[in-house]
Amino acid sequence: MPQWSVYIVRCSDGALYTGIATDVLRRNAEHAQNDGKGAKYLRGKGLLQLVFKKAIGRRGLALRVEGQIKRLPKGRKEELIEQDDMIKHMVTQAKEEPGSLACRA
Repeated sequence: MPQWSVYIVRCSDGALYTGIATDVLRRNAEHAQNDGKGAKYLRGKGLLQLVFKKAIGRRGLALRVEGQIKRLPKGRKEELIEQDDMIKHMVTQAKEEPGSLACRA
């Protein structure tokens, strides 16, 4: 069973994009190539910088954590990039409450 990770990419305009992948470096390269394999949102966004990645485990859990991160305001995402303990809390919450997408951190 593949190990899924959640990642955050910073665009040249400062925007943050969150995704999941089994191979984050490969996925980041796909986003950067602009050949149709990457996310539509990232096309034409210029230089992409991988600023955060964390192995999560199962795909379903990674999707729940990704959803939590996507719902955070940008300032909280910036905190997440700097503080590893915040993601640990989100993973724990996603494991305990599979139906919950809210972040109480």
